[in-house]
Amino acid sequence: MTSGNQIRHGIEANWHQYLSKYGNLFSSKEIQGSSPPSVFVGTYGYPKVSVGPMLPPVHGETSILDMPEKWIGKSLEEIINFRLNLIRGIKNISSTQCEGRYIENLQEMAMSSSPTDTDIEFVKPTFPVTSIDEQSAPFGPLGKIKNAKFSSTHANSSIEKVYYDHDLKANDAIMKLYNSGIDISQIQKCFSIGMMGISRKLVPTKWSITATDDIISKTLMSQILEFDIIDSINIFSFSHIGNLFSIVLFPHRWLFEMQEAWHDGSSIGFGNDYEDAKGISHPPAIAGAYFAAKLAVAEFLFKIQKQAGVLVLREIQPEYAVPVGVWQVREGIREAMKQPALIAESIDSAIELATKKMSVSKNEWIREGKMLKLIQQKTITDFF
Repeated sequence: MTSGNQIRHGIEANWHQYLSKYGNLFSSKEIQGSSPPSVFVGTYGYPKVSVGPMLPPVHGETSILDMPEKWIGKSLEEIINFRLNLIRGIKNISSTQCEGRYIENLQEMAMSSSPTDTDIEFVKPTFPVTSIDEQSAPFGPLGKIKNAKFSSTHANSSIEKVYYDHDLKANDAIMKLYNSGIDISQIQKCFSIGMMGISRKLVPTKWSITATDDIISKTLMSQILEFDIIDSINIFSFSHIGNLFSIVLFPHRWLFEMQEAWHDGSSIGFGNDYEDAKGISHPPAIAGAYFAAKLAVAEFLFKIQKQAGVLVLREIQPEYAVPVGVWQVREGIREAMKQPALIAESIDSAIELATKKMSVSKNEWIREGKMLKLIQQKTITDFF
Protein backbone atom coordinates (compact mmCIF):
# COMPACT_ATOMS: atom_id res chain seq x y z
CA MET A 1 0.00 0.00 0.00
CA THR A 2 1.29 3.45 -0.91
CA SER A 3 1.59 5.62 2.20
CA GLY A 4 0.20 9.11 2.59
CA ASN A 5 3.73 10.50 2.78
CA GLN A 6 4.69 8.86 -0.51
CA ILE A 7 1.58 10.23 -2.24
CA ARG A 8 2.15 13.71 -0.85
CA HIS A 9 5.82 13.73 -1.82
CA GLY A 10 4.92 12.57 -5.34
CA ILE A 11 2.39 15.39 -5.76
CA GLU A 12 4.93 17.87 -4.39
CA ALA A 13 7.62 16.63 -6.78
CA ASN A 14 5.30 17.05 -9.77
CA TRP A 15 4.40 20.54 -8.57
CA HIS A 16 8.10 21.45 -8.36
CA GLN A 17 8.50 20.24 -11.94
CA TYR A 18 5.60 22.50 -12.97
CA LEU A 19 7.19 25.44 -11.14
CA SER A 20 10.49 24.86 -12.95
CA LYS A 21 8.65 25.88 -16.12
CA TYR A 22 6.06 28.37 -14.88
CA GLY A 23 7.27 29.52 -11.45
CA ASN A 24 7.95 33.03 -12.75
CA LEU A 25 4.17 33.51 -13.15
CA PHE A 26 3.82 33.26 -9.37
CA SER A 27 6.78 35.53 -8.50
CA SER A 28 5.84 39.11 -9.22
CA LYS A 29 4.62 42.39 -7.77
CA GLU A 30 1.80 42.29 -10.29
CA ILE A 31 -0.65 39.63 -11.35
CA GLN A 32 -3.22 39.66 -14.13
CA GLY A 33 -5.69 36.85 -14.57
CA SER A 34 -9.29 35.68 -14.58
CA SER A 35 -10.70 34.99 -11.12
CA PRO A 36 -12.98 31.87 -11.26
CA PRO A 37 -14.58 34.11 -9.62
CA SER A 38 -13.27 33.58 -6.12
CA VAL A 39 -13.09 35.62 -2.92
CA PHE A 40 -11.61 34.62 0.42
CA VAL A 41 -12.00 35.90 3.98
CA GLY A 42 -9.45 34.67 6.53
CA THR A 43 -10.02 33.84 10.20
CA TYR A 44 -6.74 35.10 11.63
CA GLY A 45 -7.13 38.30 13.68
CA TYR A 46 -10.95 38.23 13.70
CA PRO A 47 -12.89 40.58 14.04
CA LYS A 48 -10.31 42.17 11.74
CA VAL A 49 -10.01 39.92 8.69
CA SER A 50 -7.82 39.53 5.63
CA VAL A 51 -10.06 39.68 2.59
CA GLY A 52 -9.48 39.64 -1.14
CA PRO A 53 -9.77 37.91 -4.51
CA MET A 54 -8.09 34.70 -5.65
CA LEU A 55 -6.96 34.34 -9.25
CA PRO A 56 -4.52 32.34 -11.38
CA PRO A 57 -1.86 34.08 -13.49
CA VAL A 58 -3.81 33.29 -16.68
CA HIS A 59 -6.86 34.63 -18.49
CA GLY A 60 -9.81 32.66 -19.80
CA GLU A 61 -12.29 30.06 -18.55
CA THR A 62 -10.95 29.39 -15.05
CA SER A 63 -14.18 28.55 -13.19
CA ILE A 64 -13.12 24.92 -12.58
CA LEU A 65 -10.37 26.16 -10.23
CA ASP A 66 -12.89 27.04 -7.52
CA MET A 67 -16.03 25.04 -8.25
CA PRO A 68 -16.09 21.95 -5.98
CA GLU A 69 -19.41 20.84 -7.44
CA LYS A 70 -17.45 19.93 -10.61
CA TRP A 71 -14.61 18.08 -8.88
CA ILE A 72 -16.09 14.58 -8.59
CA GLY A 73 -13.92 12.38 -10.80
CA LYS A 74 -10.86 14.64 -10.42
CA SER A 75 -7.77 13.19 -8.75
CA LEU A 76 -6.42 14.49 -5.45
CA GLU A 77 -3.44 15.91 -7.33
CA GLU A 78 -5.65 17.79 -9.79
CA ILE A 79 -7.65 19.34 -6.94
CA ILE A 80 -4.49 20.35 -5.07
CA ASN A 81 -3.14 21.95 -8.24
CA PHE A 82 -6.39 23.92 -8.64
CA ARG A 83 -5.75 25.37 -5.18
CA LEU A 84 -2.04 26.01 -5.64
CA ASN A 85 -2.66 27.91 -8.89
CA LEU A 86 -4.81 30.54 -7.17
CA ILE A 87 -2.89 33.58 -5.94
CA ARG A 88 -4.63 35.32 -3.04
CA GLY A 89 -4.52 39.07 -2.60
CA ILE A 90 -5.49 40.48 0.78
CA LYS A 91 -6.33 43.67 2.62
CA ASN A 92 -6.91 43.79 6.36
CA ILE A 93 -10.39 45.12 7.06
CA SER A 94 -12.86 45.15 9.96
CA SER A 95 -15.49 42.41 9.64
CA THR A 96 -18.19 45.08 10.00
CA GLN A 97 -16.97 47.00 6.92
CA CYS A 98 -19.24 45.73 4.16
CA GLU A 99 -19.17 48.92 2.11
CA GLY A 100 -16.55 50.89 0.21
CA ARG A 101 -15.28 50.42 -3.31
CA TYR A 102 -12.89 47.55 -2.59
CA ILE A 103 -15.48 45.39 -0.80
CA GLU A 104 -18.16 46.32 -3.34
CA ASN A 105 -15.84 45.16 -6.15
CA LEU A 106 -15.42 41.81 -4.38
CA GLN A 107 -19.19 41.55 -3.89
CA GLU A 108 -19.72 42.17 -7.60
CA MET A 109 -17.15 39.46 -8.30
CA ALA A 110 -18.92 37.01 -5.95
CA MET A 111 -22.23 37.45 -7.75
CA SER A 112 -20.67 37.12 -11.21
CA SER A 113 -21.85 34.33 -13.49
CA SER A 114 -18.44 34.00 -15.19
CA PRO A 115 -14.70 34.51 -14.52
CA THR A 116 -13.66 38.09 -13.81
CA ASP A 117 -10.52 39.67 -15.26
CA THR A 118 -8.53 41.15 -12.38
CA ASP A 119 -5.29 43.13 -12.10
CA ILE A 120 -3.48 43.28 -8.76
CA GLU A 121 -0.37 45.17 -7.68
CA PHE A 122 1.16 43.83 -4.46
CA VAL A 123 3.16 45.65 -1.79
CA LYS A 124 5.90 43.02 -2.19
CA PRO A 125 6.43 40.28 -4.80
CA THR A 126 4.61 37.00 -4.19
CA PHE A 127 6.43 33.66 -4.22
CA PRO A 128 5.11 30.26 -5.33
CA VAL A 129 4.17 27.73 -2.67
CA THR A 130 6.69 24.89 -2.73
CA SER A 131 5.54 22.57 0.05
CA ILE A 132 2.27 20.77 0.79
CA ASP A 133 1.06 20.33 4.37
CA GLU A 134 -0.54 17.06 5.46
CA GLN A 135 -2.62 18.84 8.12
CA SER A 136 -4.19 21.77 6.27
CA ALA A 137 -5.80 22.45 2.91
CA PRO A 138 -3.41 23.72 0.21
CA PHE A 139 -3.37 27.37 -0.82
CA GLY A 140 -1.46 29.31 -3.42
CA PRO A 141 0.75 32.39 -2.89
CA LEU A 142 -0.42 35.24 -0.68
CA GLY A 143 0.27 38.95 -1.04
CA LYS A 144 -0.87 42.25 0.45
CA ILE A 145 -2.65 44.38 -2.13
CA LYS A 146 -1.39 47.85 -3.02
CA ASN A 147 -3.81 48.44 -5.90
CA ALA A 148 -6.52 46.31 -7.50
CA LYS A 149 -8.55 46.71 -10.68
CA PHE A 150 -11.59 44.62 -11.47
CA SER A 151 -13.27 44.28 -14.86
CA SER A 152 -17.02 44.70 -15.11
CA THR A 153 -19.02 41.54 -14.53
CA HIS A 154 -22.37 40.07 -15.49
CA ALA A 155 -24.24 39.50 -12.23
CA ASN A 156 -26.46 36.50 -11.60
CA SER A 157 -29.93 38.05 -11.31
CA SER A 158 -31.01 35.84 -8.37
CA ILE A 159 -27.96 36.86 -6.33
CA GLU A 160 -28.39 40.49 -7.34
CA LYS A 161 -31.97 40.56 -5.98
CA VAL A 162 -30.84 39.14 -2.64
CA TYR A 163 -27.92 41.57 -2.47
CA TYR A 164 -30.14 44.63 -2.82
CA ASP A 165 -32.79 43.35 -0.40
CA HIS A 166 -31.60 44.67 2.96
CA ASP A 167 -34.83 43.57 4.69
CA LEU A 168 -34.22 39.88 3.91
CA LYS A 169 -32.71 37.86 6.76
CA ALA A 170 -29.49 35.98 5.99
CA ASN A 171 -31.10 32.55 6.49
CA ASP A 172 -33.93 33.44 4.11
CA ALA A 173 -31.45 34.85 1.59
CA ILE A 174 -29.43 31.63 1.62
CA MET A 175 -32.54 29.52 1.07
CA LYS A 176 -33.78 31.81 -1.68
CA LEU A 177 -30.50 31.34 -3.58
CA TYR A 178 -30.44 27.60 -2.89
CA ASN A 179 -33.99 27.20 -4.21
CA SER A 180 -33.01 29.25 -7.27
CA GLY A 181 -30.41 26.62 -8.16
CA ILE A 182 -27.29 28.58 -7.19
CA ASP A 183 -24.33 26.31 -6.36
CA ILE A 184 -23.65 26.03 -2.64
CA SER A 185 -20.03 27.09 -3.14
CA GLN A 186 -21.19 30.40 -4.65
CA ILE A 187 -23.78 30.94 -1.91
CA GLN A 188 -21.00 30.47 0.64
CA LYS A 189 -18.86 33.12 -1.05
CA CYS A 190 -21.72 35.63 -1.13
CA PHE A 191 -22.44 35.00 2.55
CA SER A 192 -18.76 35.33 3.42
CA ILE A 193 -18.28 38.66 1.65
CA GLY A 194 -21.15 40.35 3.49
CA MET A 195 -23.89 40.29 0.85
CA MET A 196 -26.78 38.90 2.89
CA GLY A 197 -28.90 39.81 5.85
CA ILE A 198 -30.13 42.89 7.64
CA SER A 199 -27.00 43.60 9.73
CA ARG A 200 -24.27 42.54 7.31
CA LYS A 201 -20.69 41.60 8.08
CA LEU A 202 -17.74 39.76 6.59
CA VAL A 203 -17.65 36.11 7.65
CA PRO A 204 -14.43 34.06 7.43
CA THR A 205 -14.69 31.60 4.56
CA LYS A 206 -14.20 28.56 6.81
CA TRP A 207 -17.12 29.62 9.02
CA SER A 208 -19.37 30.57 6.12
CA ILE A 209 -19.02 27.10 4.57
CA THR A 210 -20.23 25.33 7.72
CA ALA A 211 -22.91 27.95 8.43
CA THR A 212 -24.36 27.60 4.92
CA ASP A 213 -24.47 23.80 5.14
CA ASP A 214 -26.09 24.04 8.57
CA ILE A 215 -28.73 26.59 7.55
CA ILE A 216 -29.79 24.69 4.43
CA SER A 217 -29.88 21.26 6.09
CA LYS A 218 -31.80 22.61 9.10
CA THR A 219 -34.38 24.27 6.83
CA LEU A 220 -34.84 21.09 4.78
CA MET A 221 -35.15 19.04 7.96
CA SER A 222 -38.00 21.21 9.26
CA GLN A 223 -40.01 19.95 6.28
CA ILE A 224 -38.64 16.39 6.18
CA LEU A 225 -39.96 15.79 9.72
CA GLU A 226 -43.48 16.05 8.29
CA PHE A 227 -42.89 13.32 5.68
CA ASP A 228 -43.82 9.65 5.99
CA ILE A 229 -41.11 7.28 7.17
CA ILE A 230 -39.18 5.31 4.56
CA ASP A 231 -40.37 1.69 4.32
CA SER A 232 -37.13 -0.18 3.57
CA ILE A 233 -33.48 -0.25 4.60
CA ASN A 234 -31.29 1.30 1.89
CA ILE A 235 -27.51 1.35 1.59
CA PHE A 236 -25.64 3.80 -0.65
CA SER A 237 -21.87 3.85 -1.23
CA PHE A 238 -19.28 5.91 -3.07
CA SER A 239 -15.50 6.30 -3.02
CA HIS A 240 -13.31 9.18 -4.15
CA ILE A 241 -9.86 10.66 -3.38
CA GLY A 242 -9.22 8.20 -0.55
CA ASN A 243 -12.60 8.65 1.13
CA LEU A 244 -15.11 5.77 1.34
CA PHE A 245 -18.70 6.67 2.18
CA SER A 246 -21.54 4.34 3.11
CA ILE A 247 -24.97 5.69 4.03
CA VAL A 248 -27.66 3.54 5.63
CA LEU A 249 -31.25 4.79 5.64
CA PHE A 250 -33.66 2.81 7.81
CA PRO A 251 -37.33 3.14 8.81
CA HIS A 252 -37.37 5.49 11.80
CA ARG A 253 -38.21 9.03 12.74
CA TRP A 254 -35.20 11.27 12.02
CA LEU A 255 -32.01 10.07 13.67
CA PHE A 256 -28.65 11.01 12.23
CA GLU A 257 -25.21 9.77 13.13
CA MET A 258 -21.97 10.34 11.27
CA GLN A 259 -18.93 8.24 12.08
CA GLU A 260 -15.42 8.81 10.77
CA ALA A 261 -12.43 6.49 10.91
CA TRP A 262 -8.98 7.37 9.67
CA HIS A 263 -6.00 5.08 9.44
CA ASP A 264 -2.47 4.94 8.07
CA GLY A 265 -2.01 1.17 7.92
CA SER A 266 -0.73 0.85 11.50
CA SER A 267 -2.98 2.99 13.70
CA ILE A 268 -6.61 4.07 13.57
CA GLY A 269 -8.67 6.93 14.99
CA PHE A 270 -12.41 7.45 15.31
CA GLY A 271 -14.78 10.38 15.63
CA ASN A 272 -18.55 10.68 15.60
CA ASP A 273 -21.58 12.73 16.56
CA TYR A 274 -25.34 12.33 16.28
CA GLU A 275 -28.75 13.96 16.70
CA ASP A 276 -32.45 13.16 16.88
CA ALA A 277 -35.42 15.19 15.66
CA LYS A 278 -34.47 18.03 18.03
CA GLY A 279 -31.24 18.57 16.11
CA ILE A 280 -27.72 18.91 17.50
CA SER A 281 -27.19 21.31 20.40
CA HIS A 282 -23.39 21.51 20.43
CA PRO A 283 -20.52 21.92 17.94
CA PRO A 284 -20.01 18.45 16.36
CA ALA A 285 -16.91 16.53 17.37
CA ILE A 286 -16.19 16.01 13.66
CA ALA A 287 -16.69 19.71 12.86
CA GLY A 288 -17.88 20.89 9.43
CA ALA A 289 -17.92 17.38 7.91
CA TYR A 290 -21.02 16.67 10.03
CA PHE A 291 -23.08 19.47 8.47
CA ALA A 292 -21.78 18.76 4.97
CA ALA A 293 -22.92 15.13 5.27
CA LYS A 294 -26.25 16.08 6.83
CA LEU A 295 -26.97 18.49 3.98
CA ALA A 296 -26.34 15.86 1.29
CA VAL A 297 -28.61 13.35 3.06
CA ALA A 298 -31.32 15.96 3.71
CA GLU A 299 -31.35 16.85 0.00
CA PHE A 300 -31.99 13.22 -0.89
CA LEU A 301 -34.76 12.75 1.66
CA PHE A 302 -36.40 15.99 0.59
CA LYS A 303 -36.28 14.84 -3.02
CA ILE A 304 -38.01 11.52 -2.26
CA GLN A 305 -40.34 13.15 0.31
CA LYS A 306 -39.45 10.70 3.10
CA GLN A 307 -37.84 10.80 6.51
CA ALA A 308 -35.54 8.15 7.93
CA GLY A 309 -32.97 7.16 10.47
CA VAL A 310 -29.54 7.77 8.94
CA LEU A 311 -26.10 6.34 9.55
CA VAL A 312 -23.15 7.80 7.62
CA LEU A 313 -19.82 5.97 7.69
CA ARG A 314 -16.75 7.72 6.32
CA GLU A 315 -13.46 5.84 6.09
CA ILE A 316 -10.47 8.11 5.46
CA GLN A 317 -7.72 6.06 3.86
CA PRO A 318 -3.99 6.85 3.55
CA GLU A 319 -4.61 7.86 -0.08
CA TYR A 320 -6.29 11.00 1.27
CA ALA A 321 -2.83 12.39 1.88
CA VAL A 322 -3.76 16.09 1.89
CA PRO A 323 -7.05 17.48 3.24
CA VAL A 324 -8.87 19.54 0.61
CA GLY A 325 -11.98 20.68 2.50
CA VAL A 326 -15.40 19.50 3.67
CA TRP A 327 -16.86 20.10 0.20
CA GLN A 328 -15.64 16.59 -0.66
CA VAL A 329 -17.82 15.10 2.08
CA ARG A 330 -20.90 16.88 0.77
CA GLU A 331 -20.18 16.07 -2.88
CA GLY A 332 -19.09 12.49 -2.12
CA ILE A 333 -22.34 11.74 -0.29
CA ARG A 334 -24.39 13.53 -2.95
CA GLU A 335 -22.76 11.22 -5.49
CA ALA A 336 -23.31 8.15 -3.32
CA MET A 337 -27.02 8.84 -3.20
CA LYS A 338 -27.21 9.02 -6.98
CA GLN A 339 -26.10 5.36 -7.13
CA PRO A 340 -28.58 2.44 -7.07
CA ALA A 341 -29.38 1.49 -3.48
CA LEU A 342 -28.82 -1.95 -1.98
CA ILE A 343 -31.79 -3.19 0.06
CA ALA A 344 -31.32 -5.06 3.36
CA GLU A 345 -33.75 -7.03 5.52
CA SER A 346 -32.17 -6.04 8.84
CA ILE A 347 -29.91 -3.38 10.27
CA ASP A 348 -27.28 -6.01 10.96
CA SER A 349 -27.14 -7.11 7.32
CA ALA A 350 -27.22 -3.46 6.25
CA ILE A 351 -24.10 -2.72 8.29
CA GLU A 352 -22.51 -5.85 6.83
CA LEU A 353 -23.15 -4.53 3.31
CA ALA A 354 -22.14 -0.97 4.19
CA THR A 355 -18.75 -2.05 5.55
CA LYS A 356 -18.02 -4.84 3.08
CA LYS A 357 -15.49 -2.83 1.02
CA MET A 358 -14.01 -0.95 3.97
CA SER A 359 -10.78 -1.69 5.81
CA VAL A 360 -12.45 -0.84 9.12
CA SER A 361 -14.49 -3.83 10.26
CA LYS A 362 -18.19 -3.94 11.02
CA ASN A 363 -17.46 -4.68 14.70
CA GLU A 364 -15.13 -1.68 14.98
CA TRP A 365 -17.82 0.65 13.62
CA ILE A 366 -20.38 -0.84 16.03
CA ARG A 367 -18.01 -0.50 18.97
CA GLU A 368 -17.27 3.17 18.26
CA GLY A 369 -20.78 4.28 17.32
CA LYS A 370 -23.64 5.29 19.58
CA MET A 371 -26.77 4.69 17.52
CA LEU A 372 -25.58 1.31 16.23
CA LYS A 373 -25.52 -0.17 19.71
CA LEU A 374 -29.25 0.50 20.00
CA ILE A 375 -30.37 -0.66 16.57
CA GLN A 376 -27.89 -3.32 15.45
CA GLN A 377 -30.07 -6.36 16.14
CA LYS A 378 -33.37 -4.94 14.90
CA THR A 379 -35.13 -6.32 11.85
CA ILE A 380 -37.14 -4.14 9.52
CA THR A 381 -40.42 -5.04 11.28
CA ASP A 382 -39.08 -3.79 14.61
CA PHE A 383 -39.30 -0.21 13.41
CA PHE A 384 -43.09 -0.12 13.03
